[in-house]
Amino acid sequence: MPENNLPTYAIVELLIRTVKYNTSIGDYKNHTVFDTGVIVKTSGGTIKFTKSLILQQFEHPELITDGELADTASLFRAN
Repeated sequence: MPENNLPTYAIVELLIRTVKYNTSIGDYKNHTVFDTGVIVKTSGGTIKFTKSLILQQFEHPELITDGELADTASLFRAN
């Protein structure tokens, strides 16, 4: 799968999983892919995901640890 064709539903699933660690994240609005990662705009602000985390959610979501989700949730920035 080309990196710029990341599955949107995997991003939405990651948002659902990270809300457990930060309820302010909110719902998916859109995303932009950069060389350094993916910036996701939500109803609450923005959060950055790595491409590898999104692909892992797509291919093997069970391998993502609670620690990785908590660390990712800490990258959220409110509006």
